[in-house]
Amino acid sequence: MTAAVTTENEAPLHRPATAVTSSTPDMAALLKRMQLAHRGKKAPGYEERMQHLERLEKAILRRKEAIVDSISKDFGNRSRVESLVAEVFITVQAIRYAREHLRDWMEPEERQVGWAFLPAAAEVVYQPLGVVGIIAPWNYPVQLALAPLVSVLAAGNRCIIKPAEFTPATGELLKDLIAETFDPDHVAVVTGGPEVGEAFSKLPFDHLVFTGSTRVGKYVMRAAAENLTPVTLELGGKSPTIIADDFSIDVAATRIMMGKLYNAGQTCIAPDYILVPEQKRDAFVAACKESVTRMYPTLAGNADYTCVINDKHYARLTSLVDDAKAKGAKVVEINPHAETIDPKSKKFVPTLVLDPTEEMTVMQEEIFGPILPIKTYKEIGEAIAYVNDHPRPLALYYFGYDRTRIDRVTDETVSGGVSINETMLHVAQDDLPFGGVGPSGMGHYHAFEGFETFSKKKPIFRQSRINSAGMLRPPFGKAVDMFLRVVLGK
Repeated sequence: MTAAVTTENEAPLHRPATAVTSSTPDMAALLKRMQLAHRGKKAPGYEERMQHLERLEKAILRRKEAIVDSISKDFGNRSRVESLVAEVFITVQAIRYAREHLRDWMEPEERQVGWAFLPAAAEVVYQPLGVVGIIAPWNYPVQLALAPLVSVLAAGNRCIIKPAEFTPATGELLKDLIAETFDPDHVAVVTGGPEVGEAFSKLPFDHLVFTGSTRVGKYVMRAAAENLTPVTLELGGKSPTIIADDFSIDVAATRIMMGKLYNAGQTCIAPDYILVPEQKRDAFVAACKESVTRMYPTLAGNADYTCVINDKHYARLTSLVDDAKAKGAKVVEINPHAETIDPKSKKFVPTLVLDPTEEMTVMQEEIFGPILPIKTYKEIGEAIAYVNDHPRPLALYYFGYDRTRIDRVTDETVSGGVSINETMLHVAQDDLPFGGVGPSGMGHYHAFEGFETFSKKKPIFRQSRINSAGMLRPPFGKAVDMFLRVVLGK
């Protein structure tokens, strides 16, 4: 699709499709063209940035059904509502929020000048970095490619996006969407396999965003370090959920299982394991069964229940369950209609793993699927200690009403983000930054923090016509001696 696109209040945009390439020289040449274009033109002002964001929003909304179809094609089946909410709605809301606040974000910040330097002035201005690279994952292939782009464009930058190879249909859709919306030296898409991703991460971008596994994140950071390229890493890990004894088990189970089964658990902030009071474990298991049955009365032919992305990941999930069984865990499958589900369909039955041990792989790796380990604890300090004994997660969830215990959990644990009495919804709040900590990532985007991430906060000092800086230059005289006695004492 390379035809001109005309939308309301826009001039026609004649866009040759950006070349899809797996060639390192081609990607390097593309980056060079963008860098030269950035250097050769004044940074986009407010009106131009607003236009970029408006075009992106309209392009997404024009293709919302195509987005649903392409993602479902890549997955085998992806819930239409999940795609519209998680890919379209969240991204469009981020654009609208950025447009609403962009003028304020772009305003220089006046800073104080020490009294000894008055009447000089100081300020911080936000300057575009240049060209940003985005390596997007397969689990939310549109949102996690375009939501970072919102911050990149708001900050006045150019961008190259590398979609995931596991979602080729969506990658092609993104290529067409971007090519028809932006000049090829402003935003572009390159596609290809792991070798392209590796070469992409070695390019000398002005900033690089990677969303994916902790393991691959290490390689990306190592490659970026060769160019001293700053990185934002959105990784994952094992996000814990703590249920307190004062919270309704039925309500907790409903909210947790919704978060766990959304996108078939293929979400970086999905609840990874549960810590529940030991006396409430059985009630929680029963409530999980009931909530799953209510949400997904059938699985095999249910268009609302998303497939696992591919056979490899399906086999990995199967091996996690088999390993837990072999090492003594009790495994509970929640198959409400007792269907026989063909593995080729890649519909994985929601599975609870009770009383898992640390030797089980399911407690060592991020699950990224509809498997939920359930551990018990006696008192809240034990649950906090368990979380703190493991790598810092991307998200933490706590279900309880006692404010003292809520504060204790949030104060004594460190995680990328927190939702209280809910799962995952903190990431949908436009005014909250999103990012991990330690093994779950570094840096933030979303909200003002995204604008800030992709900007150089440039400090500027403005000397006044009349000033006292002369006394700081040699030869030093009595004036500077008197000044130093005043500020430092005799």
